Amino acid sequence: MLFGKHFRKYYIKYGLFFLIGAAVLIFVDWIQLDIPKLVGRIIDNLTNVQDVEYIENAIIRIGILAGLITVGRFLWRYTIFGASRRIEYNLRNTMFGHATALSQSYYSQEKVGGLMTYFINDLEAIRMAFGPGILMLVDGLMLGGFSLYRMARLNGMLTLIAAIPMVALTVILVFIRKRISQKFKERQQSFENLSDFTQENFSGITVIKAFVREIKEYMFFQKKNEDLYEKNFGFVKYIVAVNISIGIALNLVILTIVTFGSFLVINRTATGLTAGELTEYMSYFFSLIWPVMALSQFIQIQSQAKASATRIEKFLDAPVEVKDDINALSFDDLQGSIHVKNLTFKYPDGDKPVLEDVSFDIKKGEMVGILGRTGSGKSSLVDLLLRIYNLDKNQIFLDGHDIMDLSIKTVRNTIGYVPQDNFLFSDTITNNIGFAYDTPDIDLIKESAKLADVYDNVMEFKDEFETMLGERGVTVSGGQKQRISIARALAKNPEVLILDDSVSAVDTKTEEAIISNLHRVRKGKTTIFIAHRISTVKKMDKIILLDQGKISAIGSHKELMKSSPLYQDMVRRQTLENLVQGGDLSHEGLQG
Repeated sequence: MLFGKHFRKYYIKYGLFFLIGAAVLIFVDWIQLDIPKLVGRIIDNLTNVQDVEYIENAIIRIGILAGLITVGRFLWRYTIFGASRRIEYNLRNTMFGHATALSQSYYSQEKVGGLMTYFINDLEAIRMAFGPGILMLVDGLMLGGFSLYRMARLNGMLTLIAAIPMVALTVILVFIRKRISQKFKERQQSFENLSDFTQENFSGITVIKAFVREIKEYMFFQKKNEDLYEKNFGFVKYIVAVNISIGIALNLVILTIVTFGSFLVINRTATGLTAGELTEYMSYFFSLIWPVMALSQFIQIQSQAKASATRIEKFLDAPVEVKDDINALSFDDLQGSIHVKNLTFKYPDGDKPVLEDVSFDIKKGEMVGILGRTGSGKSSLVDLLLRIYNLDKNQIFLDGHDIMDLSIKTVRNTIGYVPQDNFLFSDTITNNIGFAYDTPDIDLIKESAKLADVYDNVMEFKDEFETMLGERGVTVSGGQKQRISIARALAKNPEVLILDDSVSAVDTKTEEAIISNLHRVRKGKTTIFIAHRISTVKKMDKIILLDQGKISAIGSHKELMKSSPLYQDMVRRQTLENLVQGGDLSHEGLQG
């Protein structure tokens, strides 16, 4: 039985199902033992012609009992197994909800393949504990107890002979329970390692092919698969050995009962045991075999479930670090002004700040570029604006409200975001662009696609906007992924739009078209471009230049060309790069 804090609530929530199921199961266990009794009486009366009516009535009663047993078995399956399926459903929802609430730092330490085993193998083990596990416990104890009671009433000595090895077997099974749990835990860990490796290789299949690593990766996979095979085989061998031992013990007991029982029937005058009663007794014993097997399987299921419950509890106990304050403020009408004051931030697992003493203002409706070399803190700043991480109070303000005092929903509803990786879902282009809406408006979808300069590309596809994208958008080019991601953010029409290096994979002409469209449709709304290229930000209202996590300069393109040596150096370097690559940007063009 699972009584961890994340599981015991289900006994209360579905207690009625379990109580009804257990009551029906106990009733079925009791009445089904009347059948051996009736069969034994029929055998003893076969030689008496005058007892034909008794035999007929006994057969009718057996038929009635069989009908009641059938209905009862349906009821306990519906209640107990139905409750276990409901628990699985609720627990999976709880786990997924918790997964979406966990911070970015958690996912930087955990692998997707390992997390998936919680939702598949471990959750299945939990369901088995609540369904078949409870069934086997109740059925094993009650049917076993009823069988022993009726056996003892028929012949106490024979029952004592049968009970001693059965009790000893049960005690042994209890002691090996811990070993079974350990074997199962090792198997689950091995499966998790294989899942991690497989998922990572499928995601990076292009890189593997490009570096001709197929054979090496196959060899690594073979080693992990072999480890899983050995762990599985070791676990199964252990279970099989236990089951074989149980089978041998049961067969020895059966042989003992048949031999000793036959002797008692032969000496009926001394013992009083008839052939019908021996048949009845043997039926009770055969009914006792299932409880012993059930309790054995219950121990196995429980051992597996406890190992899985430990893993799931560890996952559910992972703290939700980024969450609303108890008095968090909610607004629907934030305008998009941003004030950053002496912002200093380091990652939870970092040693030194990635942003230090950063201060700037962005007014409502401004189009701002944030520029800097790799590692200067641009994406970290975006993460903080989106409340991906916690920060100290009085450092970032939206419309004059401390971002830490606002609800996460308010902050993220105000902001539209185009991430660096341009993640797309395995869904239609329509649903990807209209991701912010439950029912996307096709006209809005098309208009957003036009603004992102991807409409013509989509119309060239066979299914146009109903084209299904592969996993992470692998069926479209890098530039198309970027533009579909931009269209998705534009469709949301947020007060603040952040584009994190979101036009790096498109040509200069397309970049200029997108920026021109943004200037036109984003009037009165705040737009922030995170970029490496000068061409992306040179026409912005202002440019914030970051260097090693600090503000290096703030101003327009022309102002920075006069006042910032770092900016001048970046312009000069990018001009040379464009000349070497045959680009059409002149030094004068970059200078504006």
